[in-house]
Amino acid sequence: MHELSVCQALIDQVERVARDNGARRVMSIVVSVGPLSGIEAQLLEHAYPLAAAGTMAENAELVVETVPVKVRCRTCHAETEAAPNRLVCATCHDWQVDVTGGEEMLLLRVEIERADEPVA
Repeated sequence: MHELSVCQALIDQVERVARDNGARRVMSIVVSVGPLSGIEAQLLEHAYPLAAAGTMAENAELVVETVPVKVRCRTCHAETEAAPNRLVCATCHDWQVDVTGGEEMLLLRVEIERADEPVA
């Protein structure tokens, strides 16, 4: 399950962001995952508690947003969504397309509690 190593790298990045911003702890993490990224969102969510254990993000909520596959047609130049297993232009139905979205996993947002904020 490579999602655990992906989660560990994500936590490393989140902790770097948190330290750079004087965080006491991480409240939530939002990532976007495309269907062609090779990452299973459900497995990522299952691996997260293991990767976050003992870190500033241990009790943070992980929010995984899925993004659609997007393609740009080389024939008609339309930008459309496509099914992961059917990479064709939705406008002219040509198969000569370039994938422009859906292959990525991106860290979108990190919500932190700063050390100088009062504890509720």
